[in-house]
Amino acid sequence: MPKKTTQENKRPVNPNVKGLQATVLEQPITDTLEANYMPYAMSVIVSRAIPEIDGFKPSHRKLLYTMYKMGLLSGSRTKSANIVGQTMRLNPHGDAAIYDTMVRLSKGYDALLTPFVDSKGNFGKVFSRDMACAASRYTEAKLAAICSVIFGDIDKDTVDFVDNYDSTMTEPSLLPTMFPNVLVSANTGIAVGMASSICGFNLEEVCNTAIEFISDPNCDILQTLKAPDFPTGGELIYNAQELESIYETGRGSVKVRACWRYVKEGNLIEITEIPYSTTAEAIIDKVAELIKSGKLRDVSDMRDETDLSGLKLTIDLKRGVEPDKLMLKLFKQTPLMDSFSCNFNILIAGAPRVMGVREILTEWTAWRIGCVRRRVYSELHKKKDKLHLLRGLQKILVDIDRAIAIIRATDEEDEVIPNLIIGFGIDERQAEYVAEIRLRNINREYILKRTEETGALEREIEDLEDILNSSRRINSIIVKELKEVIKKYGQERRTKIVYEGEIEVFDEEEHVEDYAVHVFLSREGYFKKITPQSLRMSGEQKYKDSDGAFLSFESANKNELLIFTDRQQVYKARVRDFEDTKASHLGTYLPTALEMGEGENVIYVLDPGDYSGHILFFFENGKAARIELSAYATKLNRKKLTGAYSDKSPVCAVLPLYEDLEVAVSSSDGRTLIFNTSALAPKSTRATIGVQVISLKKGKVLERAELLESTAISDPSRYRVRAIPAAGALLRPEDKGQQQLELF
Repeated sequence: MPKKTTQENKRPVNPNVKGLQATVLEQPITDTLEANYMPYAMSVIVSRAIPEIDGFKPSHRKLLYTMYKMGLLSGSRTKSANIVGQTMRLNPHGDAAIYDTMVRLSKGYDALLTPFVDSKGNFGKVFSRDMACAASRYTEAKLAAICSVIFGDIDKDTVDFVDNYDSTMTEPSLLPTMFPNVLVSANTGIAVGMASSICGFNLEEVCNTAIEFISDPNCDILQTLKAPDFPTGGELIYNAQELESIYETGRGSVKVRACWRYVKEGNLIEITEIPYSTTAEAIIDKVAELIKSGKLRDVSDMRDETDLSGLKLTIDLKRGVEPDKLMLKLFKQTPLMDSFSCNFNILIAGAPRVMGVREILTEWTAWRIGCVRRRVYSELHKKKDKLHLLRGLQKILVDIDRAIAIIRATDEEDEVIPNLIIGFGIDERQAEYVAEIRLRNINREYILKRTEETGALEREIEDLEDILNSSRRINSIIVKELKEVIKKYGQERRTKIVYEGEIEVFDEEEHVEDYAVHVFLSREGYFKKITPQSLRMSGEQKYKDSDGAFLSFESANKNELLIFTDRQQVYKARVRDFEDTKASHLGTYLPTALEMGEGENVIYVLDPGDYSGHILFFFENGKAARIELSAYATKLNRKKLTGAYSDKSPVCAVLPLYEDLEVAVSSSDGRTLIFNTSALAPKSTRATIGVQVISLKKGKVLERAELLESTAISDPSRYRVRAIPAAGALLRPEDKGQQQLELF
């Protein structure tokens, strides 16, 4: 289709006001998105959310550079409010956002393995959702010592400088980090249409990996970069295959679990380290939820005892509880074991790119080589400039008296430089340098000392030129700097490594208490689970006024249940999912507990056991289907199966079947027949329509189906048939009795 052109439609704004018109510009939505939304999206991606190869987002870089210019690398701490105010010259997004950035980079907050802000005061904690930091007017900060390797080369033309937002000052586009900070500092960000999530690694391991990579780009990274390292510690579940995938593609996840100890005196567990991706409050809330729902009966109390010495969550155990098994259960059911999702999305030359560790090291090494080259070139330029000036001074050494005479004989100040140029054959810069020498320094000793530097400068210049022409020497400089970083700032791992094959996996079945129960279901779908002891002590079963008993059977707490509904669906639940109750209680309303659809009702509940039997469905159209219970068995822990039975006709009865028996079915016109279930062939397809068992007259339906032994029929031979379908015989009054297994 041709692109729609912009049109101008003129219509009156108010029909009562003549001559007043408004112009409405119509524009295709694609043009609007391209003109308005795309620049915003790119701004968020490039200028806010995604880190660059130096490991910093723009907000981090602006804050740290401001602190550097304030002299906070070597000076004393200053109020955080002062830093925030100064940073607003580079970052116009408001004081709250700047202070939040400072908090995350601080030593007190503990969000980074190598914090860049040396903080004093309450900066909150990364492991706490509710422990807020103090206001900026109360806290103090300066740059941490490691920032000396961040800003060490910044004044040597190693990086480009750009104008700030109002062009009143300049700021660095990147910070010349001497180590791969992009892998050391954990970083997360959500942009438009993309996100970044970079886990932190140990500084020493990253530097050693970079050293190995520089010497051999095909080195085995897993040998030196063992696994991610998180500032909150914990235990990392080591999976070599998953780590290889993350290192190769930049995507994946790692599992981290809490560190704990059992205190025999007091019978309690103390948790001292938790996963980086959760908080103490989230863990306590989940444990409280499990206790309230009855799924965690081994814990009497849990509280937060965090103090100045660090994190501590305390769990009080009930008598006889095994702490090891309890912790396995908590790891499974709470954030005490959590996953950190990795998405190594980094800006490279202004474009976002998801990269593996090897590719990141390739980009960082190339960028760092460029920084070192620029630094060497800057030093070379300065030394060449100094050598040039000293050679001019060397010419003055030939005749100092003549130089003085030229200056004294010059009538005007502006003529001094030209006369020196003519007199000694030097250029303007050399003449300026000579002319600026103080009178007390115009002596042979001073000039000889300066000119003696010429030889040393020539050797240094030659060495610097050799460095620029030798990639091997540049690499050796980078390696040397990395080794110095390790020596000064290297630390041991905080996150311990636990190999996947060495840990015990929580088996929920093993930890579930098994005992006999009686299951009751009412006509309206209320479910009760009652122990035999409670049942013996109980009186009459309680139901709502409009409700009553439908079915009951014996089961066990570990068993599974199949709950069939009138929407051709079966819900799978476990008996242990329901609380033990008493006969005096109404029970659990299954449609609500299982989150059924609106208007969906329970028609039958079955304990399938080992799924070796069959289930019979009787439909109003006179058909019956015999389906193998194995058709409802699933390997995965699925909660709902659709297409549980045929939807061609409404169900009027459901019967479990473990051996062939005789069944009595009755129609709405008072006819009954009895047949053996062996006449029904088992089907493995759940949606089978079944076979006709009773011949129905027009307008009549099948009403009931029940086991013969449950009926009041005194003469079965009257209704027994040899083959189905059959019309059956009229039910005599003395054979009617009370029907127990009616569905409705």
